[in-house]
Amino acid sequence: MSDIDGRAPESVAKVLPFLRLAMKGYFRSEVRNMDRLPEGGVLIVSNHSGGLLPMDVPIIAVGIADVFGEGRPLYCLSHDVLFTGPLGPIMRKYGMIPATRENAHEVLTSGGATIVFPGGDYDCLREQSKANVVDFGGRTGYVRTALAAGVPILPVVSIGGQEDQFHISRGAALARFNPVLKAMRMPYFPISFGFPFGLTAAFPVNLPLPTKIVTQVLEPIDIAAEFGTDPDIAEVDAVIRGRMQEALDLLASQRRFPVLG
Repeated sequence: MSDIDGRAPESVAKVLPFLRLAMKGYFRSEVRNMDRLPEGGVLIVSNHSGGLLPMDVPIIAVGIADVFGEGRPLYCLSHDVLFTGPLGPIMRKYGMIPATRENAHEVLTSGGATIVFPGGDYDCLREQSKANVVDFGGRTGYVRTALAAGVPILPVVSIGGQEDQFHISRGAALARFNPVLKAMRMPYFPISFGFPFGLTAAFPVNLPLPTKIVTQVLEPIDIAAEFGTDPDIAEVDAVIRGRMQEALDLLASQRRFPVLG
């Protein structure tokens, strides 16, 4: 059985009402232009925010369900740590799958929507001064993944998630001396300040503030049509990030207050 076979639509249907309540009630989430999601296989590419408790996946999942219904499956390429021990089968039930090119290719070529955060933990643990910066840490594999599967890329940006607490540092230097983090392939030991524990280094995890999160879906990008069948990967990545940054800058200009929105 492949990784994508573990998704259980009935489990997703049961949890969606609770996700919707939490995302729209607590975070006042707003998803704009989700109707731009094309039919068939598509690679959703997004910035990643929220430190150790990012809310991007549930917000996008609720946004897709609101527009297309619960029958449109969504898979998320995720870090290996989510699949250790008994967590693995649970994560797969909800469409979380290990972030391998093989898994991405299988989902995309079967007509599924897949979300990936190229910046990963590097992005969602960024310092507060870079809260509104799209930074994938030089990772461009998502472009090759979309090209190999012959599917469009759907860029998505969100704002507000990085205001859930005050993010001070990724703590990369601290992580080098932690054998547990090394074993888990976690290169960061994030330092932040929040509620209720105040200043923390990774654990315990502070509760996210009820920050308003706004998500903007951009126009889909057909790489082959726009850049040719053998494009410069770095150029495609730069263009995509440029469009995402422009959209994020616009969202930032519309935001009046931190947390409040």
